[in-house]
Amino acid sequence: MDEKTRTELEAAAFRRLRDHLRERTDVQNIDLMNLAGFCRNCLSNWYQEAAAEKGLDIGKPAARELVYGMPYEEWKARYQSEASEEQKAKFEESHPGH
Repeated sequence: MDEKTRTELEAAAFRRLRDHLRERTDVQNIDLMNLAGFCRNCLSNWYQEAAAEKGLDIGKPAARELVYGMPYEEWKARYQSEASEEQKAKFEESHPGH
């Protein structure tokens, strides 16, 4: 497989993951962190870091909007719920000092 095709397939997989996370508004970021060790914010940070490596200055709000499909504050107001004590405890256990 040539490099261009590999990059196109990786980009398609990223877009599918992004779109899946946009659709699954019932899944909270803390759930993702507890199960997989990353969340939507991580994904937006990685996007921002990749852009910076290419000399592009994409701010945190723009990177989050790309992942969330709307401004982050709007997503939080619509979909984010308060983390339960169980979720918080699991997060502390799996991410000490975070």
